[in-house]
Amino acid sequence: MRFAPCIVIPIYNHKDAIGATVAHLAVHGLPIFVVDDGSDAATRQVLAALARQYAPQLTLLRLPQNGGKGAAVMAGLRAARAARYTHALQIDADGQHDAADVPRFIDAARAEPAAVILGRPVYDDSVPKARLYGRYLTHVWVWIETLSLTIRDSMCGFRLYPLALACELIDSVRLPTRMDFDIEILVRLHWRRAAFRSIPTRVTYAADGVSHFDVLWDNVRISRSHVRLVFGMLWRLPLLLAHKLMPRRRAVTDDTGHAAGEAAGEPAGEPGDESRPDAWWRIAERGSQLGMNLLALSCKLFGRRFTALWLHPIVAYFLLTGRAAREASDNYFRHLGAVAPQGGMPRPGWVSAYRHMLAFAQSGFDKLAAWTGRIDDTDVTFDDPSAFEALIASGKGALVIGAHLGNLEMMRALAVRGEHAKVTAVVYTGHARRFNRVLASSSRDFTRHLLEVGDFGPQTAVLMQQRIEAGELLVIVGDRVPACEAGRTTDAQFLGASARFAQGPYVLAHALGCPVYLFFCLKERDGYRMYFEPFAERIELPRRERAQHLAAWAQRYAMRLEHYCRKAPYQWFNFFDFWAGPKRGANGRT
Repeated sequence: MRFAPCIVIPIYNHKDAIGATVAHLAVHGLPIFVVDDGSDAATRQVLAALARQYAPQLTLLRLPQNGGKGAAVMAGLRAARAARYTHALQIDADGQHDAADVPRFIDAARAEPAAVILGRPVYDDSVPKARLYGRYLTHVWVWIETLSLTIRDSMCGFRLYPLALACELIDSVRLPTRMDFDIEILVRLHWRRAAFRSIPTRVTYAADGVSHFDVLWDNVRISRSHVRLVFGMLWRLPLLLAHKLMPRRRAVTDDTGHAAGEAAGEPAGEPGDESRPDAWWRIAERGSQLGMNLLALSCKLFGRRFTALWLHPIVAYFLLTGRAAREASDNYFRHLGAVAPQGGMPRPGWVSAYRHMLAFAQSGFDKLAAWTGRIDDTDVTFDDPSAFEALIASGKGALVIGAHLGNLEMMRALAVRGEHAKVTAVVYTGHARRFNRVLASSSRDFTRHLLEVGDFGPQTAVLMQQRIEAGELLVIVGDRVPACEAGRTTDAQFLGASARFAQGPYVLAHALGCPVYLFFCLKERDGYRMYFEPFAERIELPRRERAQHLAAWAQRYAMRLEHYCRKAPYQWFNFFDFWAGPKRGANGRT
């Protein structure tokens, strides 16, 4: 398959920057198409000189009058395809983009010729803050219009198009010709099943740079384009949803530069081994760092109520695209209904799955609010504070076992901010790193008492002993199996069926020789309510009866977890098959 890339530069009155831009690009040896979008006489003179200097590498195209960036780019793409090039790298004329990254774009396109390669800007301090924040709003609209987070940045002018795919679109659809072109062409290519890849690239705004972005009219055009695209998404909604379950078509460019359809062979979203409870930690954290940072920024700028409105379309997207999570939610509610024959529990289905995922999103949002000081002690109350107050008064350390139920982070955030107690969260290594980075950026106290481990066992106990002796409360969860293959588990009855629970919390409690408590923090009508109850003054595990004692402690924990799941059915957040058995090999062993 022939691969013939070139560069397309739209320009309008950037006479002072274009010389350096062309010089930095010419060293890569690629043919360059410069499209003059009706520039003034001084810029035309500079361009004519560059055409002579870099001939025959540089081809100069002139448009009779200024038609807008989109018009210039489309003219360049058509000219490049007519000259039998297969790919075109679009880059702005003003020198904002790092020309040294050109080989990275070319290599990515050579490795995946059908993909649109997008630049994902990495800004320095020169970026105008109004432009930066305004981009985030457009990104959210694009994610809604595509029902996808694939397009990481829709406004960066540094990108590479497969020409057959792009020209087929621009010749069949009327696209805008101004600044909104960059956004709309990507959304429409996504609707046509194009693949996208992103490359981080440095973007610098020169202090004396010339910008042709009209703050009023270009924003009006972009807003009008988003309205058009949202209606286009709604019109195509059944097809877009069907595409979520279908293999993505991949266009292959042949020697003539025309496209032919080919199945990419991507899976249709069937859950595999990742649905097993011993593989929960292999499930990729969904959601982008940019999207999470956007919510954090919106929370700071506009407050909790406004930002919370964004959770609904975001959750709707993950509901539609997260088949494995939907099935796990349905499975949970079936088990919950089986132990509540009198009724009152949610029925499995799309509505309950949506409410389940929405509660999870709201929990994460409330964690962010707690760490940024938007939730205080008045929003959280103890159901019965006596056990907690007695423990704090004693000055002793303790092991606190919680669950992925409600909002464990609420206790740690309030304790750290209010200096009520030293609370350290012990978490599994590597999971939810993106979200934790957002929390860490929101509060410098977040990582101060956060300890990552791979498994709860005797070796971990050595790391914990000093913290217990210093009077800290170590908070761990008991409703996840260990995030390693060697982790030990025991079976217990939970919601009417046998499920596997980690032995680690009880082994750790035995090694530490400290009091053990259970802790659950549930969202109720009047705010969050915390339930803190004694579990054991000390956990003993006699060697000869170790297995029986571990099973008894796990069962006792499972019973209390079941009690609180029935109390707050939408607030248990384990979106995988909790009751699935371990994977067995040919010999029948785990």
